[in-house]
Amino acid sequence: MAHLIGLDEAEAMDVDTVHDLYRTYINKSQVRLMTSFGFGRELVDRAEGAYIHTRDGRRILDFTGGVGVLNHGHNHPRVLAARQRFQERRRMEVHKTYFSPYLAALGHNLAQILPGDLNRSFLPNSGAEAVEGAVKLAYKYHGGTRRQVLRSDIAFHGKLLGSGGLTGSAQNHFDFPTIPGIRAFRYDDLDSVREALAEARDAKGRSDVYALLIEPFSASTMRWCSEEFLRGVRELCAAEDIVLIFDEIYTGWGKTGSMFHFTRYEGLIPDIVTTSKSFGGGKSSISAFVARDALFRKAYDNMTDAMMQSTSTTYYGFGEETATAIEAIAVAVEEDFPARARAIEEVLTPGLERIRKTYPDVVTDVAGAGALHGVFLSGGPKVLDLVGKLPVGGPAKDPLLRTKIITAAVIDTLYRKHDIYAYYTLNGRSPLVVSPPLVAGREECERFLDALEATLAEGMGRLVGRFMRERVSSLW
Repeated sequence: MAHLIGLDEAEAMDVDTVHDLYRTYINKSQVRLMTSFGFGRELVDRAEGAYIHTRDGRRILDFTGGVGVLNHGHNHPRVLAARQRFQERRRMEVHKTYFSPYLAALGHNLAQILPGDLNRSFLPNSGAEAVEGAVKLAYKYHGGTRRQVLRSDIAFHGKLLGSGGLTGSAQNHFDFPTIPGIRAFRYDDLDSVREALAEARDAKGRSDVYALLIEPFSASTMRWCSEEFLRGVRELCAAEDIVLIFDEIYTGWGKTGSMFHFTRYEGLIPDIVTTSKSFGGGKSSISAFVARDALFRKAYDNMTDAMMQSTSTTYYGFGEETATAIEAIAVAVEEDFPARARAIEEVLTPGLERIRKTYPDVVTDVAGAGALHGVFLSGGPKVLDLVGKLPVGGPAKDPLLRTKIITAAVIDTLYRKHDIYAYYTLNGRSPLVVSPPLVAGREECERFLDALEATLAEGMGRLVGRFMRERVSSLW
């Protein structure tokens, strides 16, 4: 009989055993890459609020924010209680021929929070699914008569075949097949959008664009669209009946200081908005795309197409997931997550700017809003000049490898010496991301700033030299 690993055995594994199983059954290169850049060398015992407790007894301040998932922090008590209540009462999970009170309530709550007539919700499982569902809705709205979709040059919308094509970042460096008709414009450049629209016309001068997809705040590059740009694309899309989609998967639920980044601009309403990550309270794998009423009615509100969208994913309306999201939204509203993010910004913005001025040769820029900031690093010892001379292939072919090594060296020191967990993005200029959960307070923010300053005070040469010797050298 085959040996199956049970929960007790899994929870008792040491890190070497976990690595071996990853190498054998998951991805050997993933283990090599992650450990070489300083990650994945310890196992977590438990996590609560803004802190991770490792197996060896360390208490780590988590400033990754779960890469957008943990606005509520780890294991928020109200989110846990909602899931436990669902389980204890033996509620039914999913059945497409029964209507769900949880799905109905969640749809209502989303409509109450979002502006205008953004009131028709669809609830798949992941952000990439939400993006693809939104684009599919836009295509169906035009009945297949238009064939092109616009996205920005720095877009990040996922890594599936469809959402991967809609992603413009360097992460998607392999030429996978994707949906046809994707056209790019320069982020936050209204003239570039106008140029793309002009190029996407048929012989009679009619627009061939069915959707325009944009992140109002690009979390992977720490750039954001101006109000002028967002209102400009709203006008352009309205004039040509193009479906405007705002991707707020990372930035929703208060992260940048407003409930959604675009809602800081009164009267600005997209045709569809996508959300995921912290929408599930850090516990639920759930996403949503919410459409304006007229758009939905034209696309799906008929007996033939009614089931095409609403039941198009296996776990649509999964009971525990929707119940969790109901409570996660309630927490975000009642604890005023946007205000929490603004309070974090009041500490981080001047603190990071002070560090930039203190170390101008190392910190080239800082940028961000609310509880989402980036620190752009440079410099490093001359040994890094050898990176470009390494044999082409693997990590050496990455044009941002030098920046990533410098940033990873800082992250590694923050973790090893100061018990602070951070990360960097793989898009744009690969900044160090400062993204605390919204349950973090002034004390945690000041601790991070002190640790970052102490780390940079060691000197980039020492940081990178140690990191190269102990971590990166294993890549070659």
